[in-house]
Amino acid sequence: MDRPALSALAPVPRRGRRGAAFVGLLLAVLAAHLWVSEEMATMLAEIDAAPMVERLEAVYARMLQPAAPPVVAPPAPAAAPRPQRRVAPPQAAASEPEAVVAEDAVAPEAGLAPPTDESAAEPLPQPEEPRLVDAPADAGPPAAQGMPFEWPPSTRMSYTLYGYYRGEVHGSAQVEWIRAGDRYQVHIDVLVGPGFAPLMARRMSSDGRITPHGLAPEVYEEETRVAFRTRRAAVRFGPEWITLNNGREVPAPLGVQDTASQFVQLTYRLMLQPELLTPGRAIEFPLALPRRQDRWYYDVVGADNLATPFGEVQAFHLRPRRETKRRDELMADVWFAPTLLYLPVRIVIRQDEQNYVDLTISKLPEVAAPAASGATPGTPP
Repeated sequence: MDRPALSALAPVPRRGRRGAAFVGLLLAVLAAHLWVSEEMATMLAEIDAAPMVERLEAVYARMLQPAAPPVVAPPAPAAAPRPQRRVAPPQAAASEPEAVVAEDAVAPEAGLAPPTDESAAEPLPQPEEPRLVDAPADAGPPAAQGMPFEWPPSTRMSYTLYGYYRGEVHGSAQVEWIRAGDRYQVHIDVLVGPGFAPLMARRMSSDGRITPHGLAPEVYEEETRVAFRTRRAAVRFGPEWITLNNGREVPAPLGVQDTASQFVQLTYRLMLQPELLTPGRAIEFPLALPRRQDRWYYDVVGADNLATPFGEVQAFHLRPRRETKRRDELMADVWFAPTLLYLPVRIVIRQDEQNYVDLTISKLPEVAAPAASGATPGTPP
């Protein structure tokens, strides 16, 4: 009769059992940590595969000091904009008809007051819509009550990150505006966890042109890294069509923005029309995300005094809503500070009442010297 194997009969030493239990617990904690990180990345991103744009670099020479907001001359009157194309793309999604948005057929969501900064009954655009008009070639000098608008030099803003997602999360973020002639880039970098070993890193980049009515994105790309995985997505902007991340084409409405450029476009709108910051008003524009394009509204909630490392700052709270509400859509409340050139000093991204990420400015914005605004290509840090 064969003797049973010794390993099947001999008891496991107590020390060995403790060691195995410790290793098992360590692996379980690590797996849970990576799972939470993956969930956090999913909360902040919709991602597939795409190459990243070549990033421009700027040299920052000084800090932007708080000051009274500049008085900018209003844009010159102009003719009504060209009508929106309503031809569906060849692959046009009969399953997603909401992607074709008519400029003059915006219906507010049920239970919400319609935006007050434009009306379909008006034959000409309201002054709050500089994105829709072209200044005539023979336009005269700007009004005497303000200086001509000038895009600021390259600027970098730093934020601390705090939030909650199945537990507290901490990190940092950076928003960078880079200008090189009539070209621009906007980069948003988010780190969850310590900077030397982040649990999750996300970069969102917009690259395009500066036009008389604001930013005109040409490409938007985002990249998310969790553990050893990297995922990417892209949106390409043409004169008439937008190519989403899955290759589907949708019409390109006038003034369309992307996830990163929208914040700078809002700053531009507020510098030109500070009267927009009236509680109850709404600022609207089309927004193209990696998987869909829709019309978004930013409702002006009111003014708050925010505590910062360099003192208290008054900022106006804008809350987003979209024309077609989706339950899987993340919303980013933004606070713009007039004394800091209407730059965003706080951004709160919410998934629901419990899960959110709060970005608050951590130091004064860094500004490039005028000569450094002609940024050059380089490798991001």
